[in-house]
Amino acid sequence: FYEEGIHWLHLAGSLGPRIVGIHGFKPAASSEGPDRRAKSMMVAFRYDNQAVGSLYYSREIPSFFRGLRVSKLFGRRGVITFESNGAFVLVRDGGLKATVVFTHWALRQIALLPRASMNVGEGESEIEIHAGAGIASPKVARFAALHGAEGAEFLAGIPGTVGGALAMNAGCYGGETWNLVKDVTTIDHAGALHHRGRGDFEIGYRSVKPIRAAADEWFVAATFAVPKGDGEKSRYKIKDLLSKRIASQPLQQPNAGSVFRNPPNDYAARLIEACGLKGTRIGGAEISRKHANFIVNVGGADTKAADIEALIDLAQNSVRDKFGVELEREVRIIGEHA
Repeated sequence: FYEEGIHWLHLAGSLGPRIVGIHGFKPAASSEGPDRRAKSMMVAFRYDNQAVGSLYYSREIPSFFRGLRVSKLFGRRGVITFESNGAFVLVRDGGLKATVVFTHWALRQIALLPRASMNVGEGESEIEIHAGAGIASPKVARFAALHGAEGAEFLAGIPGTVGGALAMNAGCYGGETWNLVKDVTTIDHAGALHHRGRGDFEIGYRSVKPIRAAADEWFVAATFAVPKGDGEKSRYKIKDLLSKRIASQPLQQPNAGSVFRNPPNDYAARLIEACGLKGTRIGGAEISRKHANFIVNVGGADTKAADIEALIDLAQNSVRDKFGVELEREVRIIGEHA
């Protein structure tokens, strides 16, 4: 519990403004059931720019899903958004009037399912990996390679977590997340868990839309089916992929991941660079000089979300005017304008 609190403080203190006040609240222990410990905590923060924030944690569900029965913490109404590690998300300067559940601490389990190996064709087999929404996608790639599977290497190039990868069908280097998904577990606004198959969703390029699943369900886990192969070869592929990523993307500078989806038969970075926008700066935000489909923070804590959004609009408008191509955002923008 103490370690989790330290993690909260680190997260809250890394958002830019300085924390000037902290208040913690601990509900009374439950009077019913076998587990009568206090089951949840809330920590409220006040920052030097007059902003306030709060983080929550719950122990009411043991093991895999502890911390995610949000209904008993927040009620069944209101806006809830699930985030992993902030990749592919831009929060506007006015903040977000919602409960934000960070999954990258609570849902980080990964396991090889028992009796997971099965025949999928002549001379072929696969393993099944169950991964929580909060575990980093690259860890799934390494876990698959460690257990002698091939085909998940591309996950090493995705900077977010499994939950984010599921929500947007993240992909790179020719691979897409949902090509490996067998089934998923979701949680709804009322706190109920649901097991869903691929047929419950419409899967497209960087797009996942519910068909039979409700719109207010969020991914908390997935089962991946990965073909067996040469684990050593897979590890080499991962190393090579990461080397290419380091060489071509601005990983040493703060960014939210690639900004736009690639249009059919082209690349967003090529189109933006062809418009002469590499290195263009607004406020503390800059279109990366290394990779034009990234916007980096060069102004530190003084950079505003509005600066980044202005560059996104500039790139979209410039590419549309010059090439007649409508770039679609990969970064999700949430919250209110200041």
